[in-house]
Amino acid sequence: MNTLPVNWLTEGLLDFEYKKYLLLAYLQAAKTEFGKQRLYPIFSDLIMHYRNLKQVKEHKQLVYESFPQRISRADFEKLELVYEKIVQDDETMEQIEEIIQYATPLFSQALEEGKELYDFVERHLEITPVGITPIYHNEGYLFLESLPGKETRVYSYHITVFENTYEKYRGINTQHLQTVRRGLALTHEHLKAQLIKERKELPNPATFAAVSTFPVPLEQSLLPIAKRSLVKYVTRLAG
Repeated sequence: MNTLPVNWLTEGLLDFEYKKYLLLAYLQAAKTEFGKQRLYPIFSDLIMHYRNLKQVKEHKQLVYESFPQRISRADFEKLELVYEKIVQDDETMEQIEEIIQYATPLFSQALEEGKELYDFVERHLEITPVGITPIYHNEGYLFLESLPGKETRVYSYHITVFENTYEKYRGINTQHLQTVRRGLALTHEHLKAQLIKERKELPNPATFAAVSTFPVPLEQSLLPIAKRSLVKYVTRLAG
């Protein structure tokens, strides 16, 4: 897939037509991904680029939290030094602001397309508890299914809570344990009972089934949206 470097605004030739070419090629690639019902990683990249544009436009600075996890603090600091020099150059900054003015509404439009796809997938995904749900919800099992398929993908999950100065975040890690074929003899309750018997570390696990009634790509859409939906569901239970 055509990607856009995190420092595309300042990297390479600082020319409006060149940057426009890079941007349009990237956004066309994003549109193609959305057309195939693939949300990630392109959707999170679009959000990162859009936040950066807004931040640069409003405050003429870069914000580390806007960047994806793959950029290290050291790499960001190097990028920040380069950017500080550019900000002090009025002529160069004028060109960057022209690029930002052109790019911002295009990113906004692409994000709207991504959000529509996200909402569509989320609307067709139902999360329900399996058996009795214990008080502790931050660790357990997730059963993921996509109808009319006959398979259930079984994951263990662990939700972590971390905070910065402004907000509290919840993150979720999952591990694929097995994929089983559904049948009359293998209900969600039976599958949960098997897991409890085989995996002694969770004697009374919170267990949820996420069932999609619309087929979408697993890794690029269904699993990441199911994970986010589970975090929201568990947060409501805890509230």
